[in-house]
Amino acid sequence: MANNQHGYLGYKYVKPGEIIPFGSYPQTGQGLDRTPIKWRVLQNSDNMLLMVSEYILDCKRYHGECVDITWRDCDLRKWLNGEFYHTAFNATEQALIKTTHCTNNGEGSFDTEDQIFLLSATELKDLSDIHGKDMRRAVGTDFAKAKKADGCRLYVYDKTNKDNYIIKNGEEVGCSWWWLRTRGNKPSRAYFVGPRWSIRSYANVNLARDGVRPALMIEFQRDSLYE
Repeated sequence: MANNQHGYLGYKYVKPGEIIPFGSYPQTGQGLDRTPIKWRVLQNSDNMLLMVSEYILDCKRYHGECVDITWRDCDLRKWLNGEFYHTAFNATEQALIKTTHCTNNGEGSFDTEDQIFLLSATELKDLSDIHGKDMRRAVGTDFAKAKKADGCRLYVYDKTNKDNYIIKNGEEVGCSWWWLRTRGNKPSRAYFVGPRWSIRSYANVNLARDGVRPALMIEFQRDSLYE
């Protein structure tokens, strides 16, 4: 396995804020491609990288029904650690992904152990202090924007406030909102990133408009074969 991981060893030296490819996922409108996923490095510490996807990769409900639910039991967590994990990463990449102990999941919520997760509201606030609030603004891939069979369709801002746009490849693109894992201001709601970088607590968990920016940690073993 060590030899298979040599292609990623340079990632040990990347700096927070850099963008690196890792894994692949459909990103065109038809969803027939396997395009490398771009990740923003948030932390590099002790042979581990914390990363969040640079783009919103998909549009999903936090949970299929508007019921009281926690991050531990929601449909989105199951999808991230099941279908998405197995679709996006090959065996070599999966071996690098560290199981992360997730706390700050909201009032009445249990801690979880996840390969793939969403950032919590607390984590995002702390990271914004380091990287700036601009890291909260995100746009979706064409695949994320495409209407899904289950009715999900990513909301794309199209009004007049310029704070809700990003310049991508020379083009002004409307931002979209994306889920955080933290339970919201009611048990049937979850936090999300909304207009003008804001962190909001009132999204009903069955909303079909919000995007997914997966987060993960990869860990490099302390092994002489890697040096």
